[in-house]
Amino acid sequence: MTFADIVTFGETMALMMPGQGKGIEHAKTFDSSFGGAESNLAIGLARLGAKAGWFGRLGDDPLGRMILKGIRGEGVDVSRAALVEGEPTGLMLRDVTWGRSSVYYYRKLSAASKMTPAHLDEDYIRQAKLLHVTGITPALSESCRETTFAAVDIARKHGVKVSFDPNLRLKLWSMEEARPVLQRLAESADYYLPGYDELQLLYGTDDFDAIMGELRKLKAISIVKGAGNETLIVEKDRIDRVPFFPVKQVVDTVGAGDGFCAGFLSGIVREQSPIEAVRLGSLIGAMVVQGAGDWESIPPLALVEAELGSRKHVER
Repeated sequence: MTFADIVTFGETMALMMPGQGKGIEHAKTFDSSFGGAESNLAIGLARLGAKAGWFGRLGDDPLGRMILKGIRGEGVDVSRAALVEGEPTGLMLRDVTWGRSSVYYYRKLSAASKMTPAHLDEDYIRQAKLLHVTGITPALSESCRETTFAAVDIARKHGVKVSFDPNLRLKLWSMEEARPVLQRLAESADYYLPGYDELQLLYGTDDFDAIMGELRKLKAISIVKGAGNETLIVEKDRIDRVPFFPVKQVVDTVGAGDGFCAGFLSGIVREQSPIEAVRLGSLIGAMVVQGAGDWESIPPLALVEAELGSRKHVER
């Protein structure tokens, strides 16, 4: 039976993007791929040498099969994922026009949105070192919300650490609906990975001290992304600051947060300190934005080590 050190789950959708830099409305051809915060993370973890597992429900259709093969091909364990006959795989379209990225979702009644607690494998979660969940899954449906809570309860029951990235998506639910769910998950987490902009919305204030005060109430170590040009590590009365790595050229910011989380969690399971793990995550996020794609630009461990200076880069 196959197991993984870090387990995550959620919806992964087929992704279509117009070629030749055109907007969707005027495009004649499209490039195909797939994306989902959780599977992006799992792929990043696998590339960084961690044993990662992803599960979810996909339609037993060409898009679902393409996605499952793609994630498996990246070295992620997908033994608990399911292809479901008669239920569609979600689809998203993305383009960049006039310097602005837009995403259009076609995911209502998707196979993933029908996930229930009965689809969870308790033994699979129990054996992991860490369970990672996001705020996207509970936004998909009431049953997905129950499934997310159930997965966290299983992890807590068996002493498995929980990581939570709110990944706030206001196209999926309102702030009023999201706030109590995301706060409940934050209270259950060991590692909380919000963006500073998300915290301003969640707590309804832009007062820095007030936001830090809310984070100090949590048992989690909070890793706050995008607080100026640095990442904050908040643990009770202590705040550590890790500056961003400089970037020569930004090509595509999509997937940078998932890359950061992959780097951070891979460091945590290798027993790095939170500061070391954040530094690793920051480097990977900086590398990701210099390429295109939801997960395609997440670098392999050898390249990351070369960038960190632990291994010399041999060009030829």
